[in-house]
Formats: sequence, C-alpha cells, structure tokens
Amino acid sequence: MKLNHYNYPIPKNLIAKHPTKKRDHSRLMVLNRKSKTIEDKVFTDIVDYVQSGDVIVVNKTKVFQARLIGIKEKTNAKIEVFMLRQLSASENIWDVIVEPARKVRIGNKIYFDNGNIWCEIIDNTTSRGRTVRFNYDQGDFYSVLEKIGLTPIPRYMKRDPNVKDKERYQTIFAEDIGAVAAPTAGLHFTPGLVKKLKKKGVHFASVLLHIGIGTFRIVETEDLSKHRMDSEYYSIPPETVDIVNKAILNKKRIIVVGTSSCRALESSVTNDGLLKLSSGWTDKFIFPPYKFKIPNYLITNFHMPYSTLLMLTTAFGGFDFVMQAYKHAIKKKYRFYSYGDSMIII
Repeated sequence: MKLNHYNYPIPKNLIAKHPTKKRDHSRLMVLNRKSKTIEDKVFTDIVDYVQSGDVIVVNKTKVFQARLIGIKEKTNAKIEVFMLRQLSASENIWDVIVEPARKVRIGNKIYFDNGNIWCEIIDNTTSRGRTVRFNYDQGDFYSVLEKIGLTPIPRYMKRDPNVKDKERYQTIFAEDIGAVAAPTAGLHFTPGLVKKLKKKGVHFASVLLHIGIGTFRIVETEDLSKHRMDSEYYSIPPETVDIVNKAILNKKRIIVVGTSSCRALESSVTNDGLLKLSSGWTDKFIFPPYKFKIPNYLITNFHMPYSTLLMLTTAFGGFDFVMQAYKHAIKKKYRFYSYGDSMIII
C-alpha cells in the first residue's frame, strides 16, 4: 500500500464539530467481512452483534486539560501552550507545542492564571516544539491543569472548547490521566448501554494507551514502511490478560473498541497468540498487510485521510471494503472524525 491510496474527498459539512445530544444515539455502520455487506444502524444496536462470553476491550486513558492560554513576559503577547507529556515529575518539566512559535525563545517566561503560574522555555525540540519547566511544585499538577487548562479538542473543529467538551470529550471508561486526545470509539458508550451488554453476558476489560498528539499527524512518506509512529505509553493489566485469554481459549470473540486499544493489545502478544502482561512505550504502526492476533471485531470511528488510524482500519477490514464503506458513509451523510459516527467491522 502507498500513501496516495489513503486520500478521499470529504465534504466539510460531514466533519462533526460537536457531539450528538446523546452518546449512544450516534449512527453505527456494520461491515461484515464475510458477506461483504454494509448495514446502517444506530450505536445501541451494538447489543445485537455480541454474544454471551464475548469480551469488549476499552481504553481507560483519561484526557487532561492540555491546552493553556498564557501571556508572554514583557510583550504581553498571547501564547498557546499545548501540553504533550511530562518529562520529569520532580522538576515539572514538559514537552509542549507553542503557538505562535516564532515569538517564543529559550529563556522566555509565559504566565498563566493572572501570573500565579508560569513556565520557562528551556529548550527547542522541533519548529513548534519546546521543553518547558513550570514553577509549580506542590501537589498534583494535573489538578492545576484541570483548573487553568482547556479541553484539547482537535484543531480541525475550528472552534474554541466549551464546558460541554470537558465531559463529552471523555469516555465513561476514563480512569488514568495522561492523554491529549480521546479514544473516540469509546465515546459512544453510556452506562445504560454497558449495563445491557453485561446483562447479555458480555465481559468488559480495559487496557491503557495514553494517546498523544501524533494521533492527528498525517503520514507523509509515500512508502508506508518508512513511517515512524510517535511512542505512546501503554499498559496491559493482569485482570485483562486473564479475561481476554480465557475468552480466546473458549473460542469467544474479542471486540476491540478503537485503534488505540487495538495497538495496545497487538503490542503485547505471546508466540501462542495470547495476550501477555506488559507495559512500556509502543510505536507500533499497523497497516496492510497485517495479521491481527487478538481482535475478532473492531469498533472505530471514521478517520482522516492519510492517517495511521485509517490505515489500521483498512488492515483489519480490508482496504477495498473499508474504502467502499467510506464512500457509502459520505453518500449516507455519516458524521466523520472524533465527534462523528462509528462502524463495527465483524
């Protein structure tokens, strides 16, 4: 597969800028790989495609308020600081992206919260990337970000985040803070829907993969094998290993919610095709052809052209079939991207 295969025309009016009124009222496209059929459903119909003993695997990462708006010292220029990841907890050093980058140099200080909190630029990393040290050193800094930061909704939405985003750009499974982007396939689940699925005998298991800004970075190399993913922290807990492996050995299905959950699972597989206990950093890039070891079904949203998320989806569902489904989605006016509709590939 080449990069140019992953372009498709997307009408701007189909890019979802806001969530649906209710999480599980989004649409659900069902792709059957065996029969090569496509059905149009709603997300609550997911109950009809699972059986007792099946396992649904979700990502329990939690998005933090990663977007800060500050004022540069002396000039009072407005600067956006987008938090990427913490490099040192003891010194509160972070990798960030700054906008406008041309105004921010090593040694500059940027003030937040009326000057109560500030950071100093200590290094340059990329054209827009900087390493900064925050002056705050008491208690949990994520709690500070919760108060002064904004929800890091994707830039393509072309709007400022609001109070509603703080709740809706977070899954009901969110537990461990550390992501700057939501595992969007999980946004469609509600407590009521989970209750129905459990009542049917379905088990839930969680993995952790802290999604970074790289999830929105498009691939630029025509030869996909030369692309390098940003490393992201992941963890497979022992209880998930037990639940998933028991299901595999009993020939039950593993239904994976989202490409991030899928990458976490596929980063931790034994030679026997079972899940193993592990944690660390993964830069696993999945694109066709690829033989999946763990998932039987995949729930995912509709992804951007040239994105690694779309490439993983085509590896799972088959390139031609998935791209046919995207044409169908456009014709039927499905909503695309993070706040958009979903598909399940069975």
